[in-house]
Amino acid sequence: MMGSQSELGLVPAEGDEGLDAGRVLAQRFAAWGVHLYTAIGLILAARMAILLVRGGAEAIREAFVLMLVASLVDATDGTLARKVRVKSVLPDFDGRKLDDIIDFLTYTFLPLLLVWRAGLFPEGTEAWLLLPLLASAYGFCQVEAKTDDGYFLGFPSLWNVVAFYLYVLHLPGWLAVAIVVVLALMTFVPSRYLYPSSQPGALNRASNVLGAPWCCLLLAVMWRLPSGDSMIADHLTWWLAAISLYFPLFYMAASWTVTIKLLKPRRG
Repeated sequence: MMGSQSELGLVPAEGDEGLDAGRVLAQRFAAWGVHLYTAIGLILAARMAILLVRGGAEAIREAFVLMLVASLVDATDGTLARKVRVKSVLPDFDGRKLDDIIDFLTYTFLPLLLVWRAGLFPEGTEAWLLLPLLASAYGFCQVEAKTDDGYFLGFPSLWNVVAFYLYVLHLPGWLAVAIVVVLALMTFVPSRYLYPSSQPGALNRASNVLGAPWCCLLLAVMWRLPSGDSMIADHLTWWLAAISLYFPLFYMAASWTVTIKLLKPRRG
């Protein structure tokens, strides 16, 4: 003899509606929690802006620490978003737009403001900072800013990293301008750059492994940055920063290796 409709699963059993509603509520709560986690970047950006307006070695050191924290949030929020399926749970809220707004502030606008505020460009050449600002806006607005095969297309606006090394290494003014101009122009070159938190693969795994000690070196350098009247790092701090360049150099070399490999025609 056939069972009831609820036993066959044709209609929800008594109490199932409450369980489903609770599950949906929990999913929405988790999804909004991830968006709130992403929005921490806005709070960090606001604090950075205050510090840069204030100026001075101590304020700049704290601004660099906040940039590092913002980068760690940005590197982890995507994984959390995929785990709780934010796109399907909250289809009316575009978390990517929020992420792009924060990234433009913390990876481009505020680092370039720091370069200007710290006087890292020779007097009269500060207008060159408009080039990376505009180039970064172009990069962020590209439909394929992140490719389907898991790469950034064009230099990925890592101006926080550029600002850090320009500040700590205290390069000659003409060289600082040249580096910024070349990297800004590379935004328009359709080369691929690693996106370690997006895709698996040997190079991305190596990037994550090498990135861990790099972050430790950055923290050590930030801890040792001057906090008095002078913005010049001492000898040991300078060398720690120079050693930490191994990771940016690896990142650029690996990215260009991928680009060249993809450009080569495949043999039939």
